[in-house]
Amino acid sequence: MLRPTKHSHPDRTVLNVALIALEVLKRKRLEDYDTLRATAKKRVAGGDVLFLPAVNFLYLMGLIEYRSKTDSFEYVGPNEAV
Repeated sequence: MLRPTKHSHPDRTVLNVALIALEVLKRKRLEDYDTLRATAKKRVAGGDVLFLPAVNFLYLMGLIEYRSKTDSFEYVGPNEAV
């Protein structure tokens, strides 16, 4: 569910988890799957459930790539100052 409703908690949405993952990936450039998922789970209640849709959203937007050899995600979006 990408579009939150008036009943959705703003911190418990796919977009928020995607922003958290993007923040980590912009800072580190490369992060393994388990660590990124643990970060989402730690920072958002239900983040482990929202993690996969958030990663799918970022992939479809062309901001991240999955590296299967290292089981990690790499930020490939536009380079902006953080």
